[in-house]
Amino acid sequence: MLKISVPENKRLVWYLALEEYVAARVKEDTIFFWIVSPTVIFGRHQVMLNEVNTAFCEAHEIAMYRRKSGGGCVYADRGNLMISYVTNNTHSEAVFQHYLDLLTHALSQAGYPTVKSEHNDVLVNGRKVSGNACYALPTGTIVHGTLLWNVDFGVLQQAITPTREKLQKHGVESVRQRVVNLSSIPSLQAIRTVEDMRDYLASCFATETVSLTDEEIRAIDAIEAEYLDPDFIAGC
Repeated sequence: MLKISVPENKRLVWYLALEEYVAARVKEDTIFFWIVSPTVIFGRHQVMLNEVNTAFCEAHEIAMYRRKSGGGCVYADRGNLMISYVTNNTHSEAVFQHYLDLLTHALSQAGYPTVKSEHNDVLVNGRKVSGNACYALPTGTIVHGTLLWNVDFGVLQQAITPTREKLQKHGVESVRQRVVNLSSIPSLQAIRTVEDMRDYLASCFATETVSLTDEEIRAIDAIEAEYLDPDFIAGC
């Protein structure tokens, strides 16, 4: 598998634009890892005001964006490792499950007691450490997800506002009860930071690393502009 070395300090949606750019051209399975400043990203079909505490996010300078894939609302900060997996395989459900198996296996090899759930989450000790979504394109499939390393759960709980029905569906009373940071769980590897986790997973997944050219970065900037359209963010 190929790994892309990505620039740092981009907006979250820049990396989603990179996924699209790669998916239109991918010839072999490709993965990249990224870390962003505090951001809320919600699903294609979600109503922002039902999922996001917009007043809290605005007051605390937390960015808010919509993605083109489905799935739930996610809070990310610099304690959260984001993972993008892109392939030219158009059998999206099979791709999705293959990725989840790869991630589950890698975490299990590091000593975390890991399973995947029926909701396409990855659980350690019964609590969620990774949420994932799949996005099918005519040229391939994009899978993207989170990996909780040292996320500020206090901010997370105030930034996103899932309905009580959604929490009861999972048999829990709060977002915080459902999730756990991997940094709080001992492992068999020397993983002490989110960057260590990124490097460990890269070693599990990838056999070659490439960098983006200036021309490719400009093309990705143009795709990012679609995500920044206020009408798209509002769901119009």
